[in-house]
Amino acid sequence: MSRITPIPNNSEDNEERLKKTINNMEAAEEALNLADGKERDLIKEKNARRKESIEGLRNEIIEEDKSRINGYL
Repeated sequence: MSRITPIPNNSEDNEERLKKTINNMEAAEEALNLADGKERDLIKEKNARRKESIEGLRNEIIEEDKSRINGYL
């Protein structure tokens, strides 16, 4: 069995990741118009996870900005 090695968090690309996640979510919303049944449900589930990720990335960006202002980073 292979081990999965976690990728270290690089806070420098958070804004890029945020934009990419938002774009992916918007594209998936458009795809909902063409999807049906199980595929539609999968898109909705994935977009729910994207919303959580977007919220987390926004919070992380805010916290990192505060740390920079306070001289921690």
